[in-house]
Amino acid sequence: MELKDKVVVVTGAASGIGRAMCEAYSGEGARVVCVDRDFKGANETASSISGLAIEVDVSREDQITAMIDRVEAEVGPIDLFCSNAGISIPGGVEVDNDGWQRIWEINVMSHVWAARKLVPLMSERGGGYLLNTSSAAGLLNQVGSAPYGVTKHAAVGLAEWLAMTYGDQGIKVSVLCPQAVRTEMTRGHEDHVASIDGMMEPNVVAQACVETIRNETFLVLPHPEVMGYMRNKTENYDRWIGGMRKLNRKFGQFNDA
Repeated sequence: MELKDKVVVVTGAASGIGRAMCEAYSGEGARVVCVDRDFKGANETASSISGLAIEVDVSREDQITAMIDRVEAEVGPIDLFCSNAGISIPGGVEVDNDGWQRIWEINVMSHVWAARKLVPLMSERGGGYLLNTSSAAGLLNQVGSAPYGVTKHAAVGLAEWLAMTYGDQGIKVSVLCPQAVRTEMTRGHEDHVASIDGMMEPNVVAQACVETIRNETFLVLPHPEVMGYMRNKTENYDRWIGGMRKLNRKFGQFNDA
C-alpha cells in the first residue's frame, strides 16, 4: 500500500512510536488522525502535521467504535488503522487482577475492538490495512513482566488470525515487534534486557512501518536480530529457555519497555 492520500488512524499518537508513525505517514502524503487518551499530546502531534486529534481511551470499546464512526464520517473511509497504544506492568503472576485486566484491555482487546468494527467496513469496500503494535516480547517473551509478555503474545496471535482469516477479503495485516525503543515507557530502563541490541529511536521504527506497509509483509522487525532469536527458539526450545533463565537472573527485577 502506498500511503499518499490514504486515511490513517494511529492510537497512542501523543508521543513515542505513535507520534513518529503520524509524522512518517504524513510525510508520505497520508491524512492522519491522531488518537490518544492524552488529548493535549495528540493535539500537539496533529498540529505539527495538519492532522486531526481525537481523545480516546482505548480500554473502552464504545470509545473506539465512536472514534471510527467519526473518522469515517468526517475524514473518509479508513485505509490504514494502527492499533499502537500499549502499556507495561512489571511483575509476575502476583500482579493483581485489576492490573492483568487493564493491560489485557489495552494491549489486546483494543486490537480486537478495532478489528470488530473495521473488518466488516473494509471487507465491504474491498480491503484495508490493520497494523497492530506488539513487541519482540510477543515473539520471544519478557523477562520481568508476565503481563507484558503474555499480552504481547496474544497481540501477535490475533494479528496472525486476522491475516489468515481476512486476507482473501483484501484486508492486509502487519504486526510491529521491536525491541527497546526510546519512549516514555523505556525511560530509566536504558540498560534493561530489551536494550541488548541497542535503544532505537521512534522515527526509525516508524520508517520500518512505512516500508512494511509498502511491501505488504506481515512482520515489522526494526531490530533484525529478533528473527535470529526466533529461529533459535524454534530450533531448540529447551536451550532457548535456558538462555532466557540466564537473562532472568540478570534482568528479572526490571520492567520491560
